[in-house]
Amino acid sequence: TSTALNAFENELGAQVPLGFYDPLGLVADGNQANFDRLRYVEIKHGRVAMLAIAGYLTTLAGVRLPGNISYDGTQFSDIPAGFGALSKIPDAGLFQLFAFIGFLEVFVMKDSANGAAPGAFVGDFRNGALDFGWDTFDEETKFSKRAIELNQGRAAMMGILALMVHEKLGVSLIPGGVLP
Repeated sequence: TSTALNAFENELGAQVPLGFYDPLGLVADGNQANFDRLRYVEIKHGRVAMLAIAGYLTTLAGVRLPGNISYDGTQFSDIPAGFGALSKIPDAGLFQLFAFIGFLEVFVMKDSANGAAPGAFVGDFRNGALDFGWDTFDEETKFSKRAIELNQGRAAMMGILALMVHEKLGVSLIPGGVLP
């Protein structure tokens, strides 16, 4: 119904020119809990994508940590950028990486959408511990900053996807034709 479709027309992220955009009809029934869960996932994926873009470009520029990544003498500088890194990082290192991500997922990155104490909004991972001045902003500024983060996350998700696809195609998106 049009009432269900309009239920989220004024939500964060419903911005011109598209307004509220749900081409697959995932929240066509107007279910607020389902919308909040999907928004939580969108924000988290956007944050991960922003970190992925920064990491991709940093390693592509040749920036590496000093020293060894493992006891066998493999140095951080021996690890290539892009997908090539996955085959060069020692198995124990990959295990540590995924274990750390799992730990963050289960114990740290929680908000009201997945069982933590209610935050100020979906995606609020402060958990009562971190603030960095957020509470000093007025409501309009908070809404604006959340909208900016959401849009930058959306752009980063498309950006890292494009970088990964073009790396596999062997076509660089980086000026100068640089590929990992």
